[in-house]
Amino acid sequence: MSAKYAFTKTLKEVRFLFCQGETSAATRTFLTRAYPTMKKNNPHTPILMREAAGTIPKIYARYEFGKEKSQSLEGLSDKEIEDTVSNLVKSDV
Repeated sequence: MSAKYAFTKTLKEVRFLFCQGETSAATRTFLTRAYPTMKKNNPHTPILMREAAGTIPKIYARYEFGKEKSQSLEGLSDKEIEDTVSNLVKSDV
């Protein structure tokens, strides 16, 4: 799992948005499991988690020169979230 979260050098920030409700349960489970590994492998890259009522689960990846990609995590399983995050953090835009 650790190689999965080796962020590309152009990645400057990762943000997770989600709510306290059932629609974000898989996102919270994923973050509980994967955050320590992501942070250990990328200690200088900010990994932000924003929890707010009514928010649809989503990930944003901000790269150099103000480029940003986002992906909805709504309805995805823990494994699907892992694949989505892995693809975003390795992308070079």
